[in-house]
Amino acid sequence: MTTLETPREALQRRPNFDPRLLDIADKVRDGVRLSFEDGMTLYETPDIWTLGGMAHEVRMRMHGEIAYYNVNRHINYSNVCALSCTFCAFYRKKDQEGAYEFSIEQIKEEAIKAASGGATELHIVGGLHPWLPFDYYTDMMLAIREVAPQLHIKAFTAVEIVHLARISKRGKDGVEGYRAVLSELKEAGLGSLPGGGAEVFDDRVHDEAFKGKIKAFQWLDVHRAAHELGLNTNATMLYGHVESRAERIGHMLILREQQDATLRDWAADQGIALQQATKHDGDQGDAVVLYGNDDAYPNERLPMPEHAGGNGYYQTIIPLPFFPDKSELEHLPAPTGLENLRTLAISRLMLDNFPHVKAFWIMQSLEMAQVMLQNGADDIDGTVVWYDITKLISSDEDDPTHQEVGVFELQKAIRDAGFEPVERDTLYRKVVRQSDEPTDWRVLD
Repeated sequence: MTTLETPREALQRRPNFDPRLLDIADKVRDGVRLSFEDGMTLYETPDIWTLGGMAHEVRMRMHGEIAYYNVNRHINYSNVCALSCTFCAFYRKKDQEGAYEFSIEQIKEEAIKAASGGATELHIVGGLHPWLPFDYYTDMMLAIREVAPQLHIKAFTAVEIVHLARISKRGKDGVEGYRAVLSELKEAGLGSLPGGGAEVFDDRVHDEAFKGKIKAFQWLDVHRAAHELGLNTNATMLYGHVESRAERIGHMLILREQQDATLRDWAADQGIALQQATKHDGDQGDAVVLYGNDDAYPNERLPMPEHAGGNGYYQTIIPLPFFPDKSELEHLPAPTGLENLRTLAISRLMLDNFPHVKAFWIMQSLEMAQVMLQNGADDIDGTVVWYDITKLISSDEDDPTHQEVGVFELQKAIRDAGFEPVERDTLYRKVVRQSDEPTDWRVLD
């Protein structure tokens, strides 16, 4: 009689297999949450093949053959900023060469271009402008709603929301101030928040590289307030500068624990059993794990707006490599491609309650994004068009902010990586194009 090989035995037969990964692979296979120590082992192992294989197993369990993209347009409304972050090459001071700010009419023009080109999303972020009043931002939302009501507006990082609370005289109100600002922006048309400004949640790293920027607890409070208001958000991690790998894992654990609290009631409604897990502060807590085997999810595996009970949540983790060029930290080496791939795969495994992992092609390259789809990612972002913050070198010598990739190229990249391209809206609902007319689209119910 032939004896079937167990998954453990199959792993152990692999060339260059790291035996330290056996117990981690068992946890992943059984849908059990990984620990801080597991995360550190994943960073230390030379066995990148098994690491990527585990992340791919999870990605396939959660999303199958699908890989997402969207048709979007970025607006960086101003690069004038009150901060002077050492890692940032984007900001300018008011009268400095290259400083700019968009008028509301210019914002309208960009929204019309985006809508007429078939975009479903506007992604809007900018510097912390010292003199623009709060009503500039609400007027911006209202103006977009006026000329392009079908566009979803994803706008303003947590850093900007804290700034808006200050200039609207609600900065001392903490979470209540953020909630008030977000409520007004939502009423004016805001649909969700991007994940920028998180950097790395660690006081040492913050004081060395991001001094003057908001602290981790403020970033987390803004996103908590957004979730309570029913706004979905993303999360980022800017890595490869002064932080250690242990501090990256700590960042992931903090995000994971906040998502646990956000999804706990939803998970109970879906019949998803909670796990007991050790939190980053050593206490025990209930964990919501989404990457287990199918039989652990009697109803929905992943939260979606239509069945999340009106609450928002973190949709996506976006690991962002640090680009030192033209910043005050340009003496530092940028992370290698292998480190980028490792960090994304670890993000998929550690952030077990995040529905999506994005390989942001602008900062990873389209070719690396294809590889990342095979190592944990399920999304490569969208067409973008203009991006003026941090990116790889543009192919447009006349305008380096031109960062456009067409729908055909995105679909081809996904297919060439072995997946089925699916256009999504900002909330990960499938978009159906009903004709060749760019504006003739709808969200699939």
